[in-house]
Amino acid sequence: MKIAILGSGGREHAIACQISKSKKINKLYCLPGNAGTKLIAENVKIDIYDFEKLRKFVEEFKINLVIVGPEKPLVKGIVDFLTNKGIKVFGPDKFSSQLEGSKIFTKKICEKYKIPTAKFGVFNNVKDAYKYLEKAKKPIVVKADGLAAGKGVYICEDTESSKKAVDEIFNGKFGSADQILIEEFLQGEEMSYFVISDGKTFKKFNTAQDHKRVGEGDKGKNTGGMGAYSPSGLINEDLDFKIIEKVIKPTFNAIKDMKGKYKGFLYVGLMIKDNNPYLVEYNVRMGDPECQTILPLLETDLLDLILSCCEENLEDQIIKWKSKKSMCVVLCAKGYPDKYKKNIEIPNLETITNNKDTFIYHAGTEFVDNKIYATGGRVLNFVNISEDLKESRQTVIQEIEKLDWANGFYRKDIGFRIID
Repeated sequence: MKIAILGSGGREHAIACQISKSKKINKLYCLPGNAGTKLIAENVKIDIYDFEKLRKFVEEFKINLVIVGPEKPLVKGIVDFLTNKGIKVFGPDKFSSQLEGSKIFTKKICEKYKIPTAKFGVFNNVKDAYKYLEKAKKPIVVKADGLAAGKGVYICEDTESSKKAVDEIFNGKFGSADQILIEEFLQGEEMSYFVISDGKTFKKFNTAQDHKRVGEGDKGKNTGGMGAYSPSGLINEDLDFKIIEKVIKPTFNAIKDMKGKYKGFLYVGLMIKDNNPYLVEYNVRMGDPECQTILPLLETDLLDLILSCCEENLEDQIIKWKSKKSMCVVLCAKGYPDKYKKNIEIPNLETITNNKDTFIYHAGTEFVDNKIYATGGRVLNFVNISEDLKESRQTVIQEIEKLDWANGFYRKDIGFRIID
């Protein structure tokens, strides 16, 4: 089979590594890919938002399957476009992708289908939002409705900061905004829960814990993710049952009732309080960096699972996992998530030797003239799998220190709630 993976981050490198293990594959393309995917696939510089150009490439090179990594092309309707051209593609369609593309769309489903979530209000102007904030209990959460690369969420401690958040969103910080979501702050611990679906049935696809704040102790600004571990230390049989019955099944029923069909990964962002789940958000793809912690634990052929979803026979698949734990720490460019320098060389990367338990997934990197350069805010993902998370974290930190990249920084406390 010839397969093309869309995207250029750590998630896409992890998917490419896992897919490349399949005996069914004879050619792998990454569009546009990064310095890491270049080692196992052919990178093709192409604008993945130019759907027509993408179609021509897929048809010219006789691609059998397109796997969509990031959320933006899904929300823009890449799956519908390619499917209508007779091209096999893995990922949810434009309608179903509203689960991530519009937080308000998801909240209305929660309201109608009685899915546990934070109490919320939707506002379409600054004046009404201000009026609500004056009386609201703090802290309070202000959210941009659309996609914001994981950064359109403000946790505000007082009225002044919450009003500033409203101003920034309505003034277009995350793109054009006609509506804004304000919701109560939920106390508890976060958990990422994943499922894979073929449109008829779904199966659990492991759990993880992400660390989104830039600073240690979960302080500072939100990022796309500073590190993660899998499985989540919160999961147990009772909670697992509640998540499926109270959150996931009602959501898929809602999509079905609206004549939709969900095919692909679904990331369920949860807040857990007193062993009860509350939906925080949906992502319509694998998380990043959760994907980089989950996929190394997968024993089942990932390509078989994806093809079974495309062919609507996921029910026949058995998903097997290693009985180990996984830790991922993200090495970022100094200044992230604010301003940071791009096109900075990462010397000595070839001195870091991967093995079956310790390896690097590339994210914001590019290979130019036999050198590797940092081109994004989140640059490299250092991953280790072992029997013990503390041991994994120590191993990962040793590898980062060995690289000794002067222009990078990372959090040394990923997993602190369960390890320390």
